[in-house]
Amino acid sequence: MKLRFIFGSLAVIWVAGMSHSALQARPASARDYAGELRRDRAVAAFGREGGQAAAPGGNKTVWDGVFSKEQAEKGAAAYKTACSECHGNDLMGDGFAPALSGAEFTANWNDLSVGDLFERIRISMPPSDPKSVTPEQKADIVAHIMNQNKFPAGTGVLETKTEALKLIKIELKK
Repeated sequence: MKLRFIFGSLAVIWVAGMSHSALQARPASARDYAGELRRDRAVAAFGREGGQAAAPGGNKTVWDGVFSKEQAEKGAAAYKTACSECHGNDLMGDGFAPALSGAEFTANWNDLSVGDLFERIRISMPPSDPKSVTPEQKADIVAHIMNQNKFPAGTGVLETKTEALKLIKIELKK
């Protein structure tokens, strides 16, 4: 009986170690993608200007009401059909698909831009067929994500142009 317990324990430890190794080898997560974007931004901001940061030049944040309530409502409907299967109805993810709401989302996307988030969704979501959701629907989904993260709605509407959305910074707190 003791031998069975010891071998069972060793099997559990081995499986846990293999699972950890598999997790390390899986494709880049949102956190990895966000980290790459931060590095790219640091090089862009400091690399060519001799340590001087670029001036913000009228940039907005998610606290400036950059989407409308109507756009977020349209995004909720699009999210339900295109995203909820993996990310869940509550946007909290399923363990493989990252959370799009709450602490995990803000940790992954804080100090990045709405354009970065939109571009990630635009080129890769849903993973089965990214072209099945229009850029307009994806902008609406981003508005829904912002709304679910308690960022204020305003009169603006998120565009489908990544360059314009890159001027809107995701900040944890204002």
